[in-house]
Amino acid sequence: MPVESGSSAASRQAKQKRKSHSLSIRRTNSTEQERTGLQREMLEGQDSKLPLSLRSNLLDLFGQIEREFENLYIENIELRREIETLNDRLTAEGQTIDGGDLTKGALKTKASHSTSQLSQKLKTTYKASTSKIVSSFKATTSRAVCQLVKEYVGHRDGIWDLSVTRTQPVVLGTASAVNSIKFHPTEQMALTASGDQTAHIWRYMVQLPTPQPVADISQTPCDDDIDFSDKDEADGDGEGPNECPSIRMASTTLRSHQGVVIAADWLVGGKQVVTASWDRAANLYDVETSELVHSLTGHDQELTHCCTHPTQRLVVTSSRDTTFRLWDFRDPSIHSVNVFQGHTDTVTSAVFTVGDNVVSGSDDRTVKVWDLKNMRSPIATIRTDSAVNRISVSVSQRIIALPHDNRQVRLFDMSGVRLARLPHSNRQGHRRMVCCSAWCEDNSSCNLFSCGFDRQAIGWNINIPALLQEK
Repeated sequence: MPVESGSSAASRQAKQKRKSHSLSIRRTNSTEQERTGLQREMLEGQDSKLPLSLRSNLLDLFGQIEREFENLYIENIELRREIETLNDRLTAEGQTIDGGDLTKGALKTKASHSTSQLSQKLKTTYKASTSKIVSSFKATTSRAVCQLVKEYVGHRDGIWDLSVTRTQPVVLGTASAVNSIKFHPTEQMALTASGDQTAHIWRYMVQLPTPQPVADISQTPCDDDIDFSDKDEADGDGEGPNECPSIRMASTTLRSHQGVVIAADWLVGGKQVVTASWDRAANLYDVETSELVHSLTGHDQELTHCCTHPTQRLVVTSSRDTTFRLWDFRDPSIHSVNVFQGHTDTVTSAVFTVGDNVVSGSDDRTVKVWDLKNMRSPIATIRTDSAVNRISVSVSQRIIALPHDNRQVRLFDMSGVRLARLPHSNRQGHRRMVCCSAWCEDNSSCNLFSCGFDRQAIGWNINIPALLQEK
């Protein structure tokens, strides 16, 4: 067997002594020789066409590879433990770490001590397995100031969707027992989609409480929270006022789907609505008569979302078949459809912007920005580390809010540049998957809302510098 140099052997023994408290894998020379001799005797007793000298040489080489793996395995475990310890300390202090410094310090120092080309290749392989851990500590320069303003709690289950009114007073609606909620563009009406194969239109009336002479501004909520879930709460017969009035009877029920209605939205003007279902179809209804106007078919699998253009009669539907479709109802006599295949997994949502853009998010961990005038290929692609759920785009600031399965909410501009990540720790932020985000342009204190499976909705204040908005 090849004999190691004195400096190399001393260096390796020193490393193993330092790491004996975490993992001790020691082998004496006599033990190695005994094991090698035993293995050679076993090889001699086996029937093989290879010469004994070649088999012995292969055994020596595999022994060297095994030792390299053992040493690298010890270094990898020690590095993971150091990262976890540093993470716990920084989390307690509420600080972040510069991933670049960590990479230059610990990782590059260990790589420089490699003694052979094989060792270097093995370390490169193991670095790939730890890159995800290290990347979570890399701090990017935040281009936006994000602050948690208020948490809305009260649901008994996860919140699937939320929506904010476009008119005063500003009302926040959350959907827990139903799949989606959208407010009417001008009237006090809400549209919900349900798992009972129907969609409902609800009429409500918001009466703001009379302001008190002395009010604590820090405790003043930024919005009125209207709960549309089917919670079995008292209707106000108990002691004290009922803060969340219950609406038990829907003004309109929309039927004709043969599966779960997963989403619904108002067309421009509010006289028609569109619904998306697991029966692979989207339906267009007349609000006044509740009649089915069009049935939009063509998707190969269940629909996941639908959205309407804010100023034109355009509808976009998303599906598990990895596509989204653009439906054009601007000409009353005909309606055209365009199919877009830009993703490799379920398209969880596709939304319009005020301009001529469509933004689509998918379980393939990408978000793509499309131009309505030329949708052959996306004009920007955002790659993330987690599946993307129901996204939203700010009208005034043109910022995309991405809710993720990994409990994060990230902000990007329309060109795909990352602006910020909403604060997330054990003390604030979502603790489970974030399902949806919604912007509120008319509220200076809470201009972004998010909800998730942790049974809460959160109001955020997002401040983008003027220079970035101009860009």
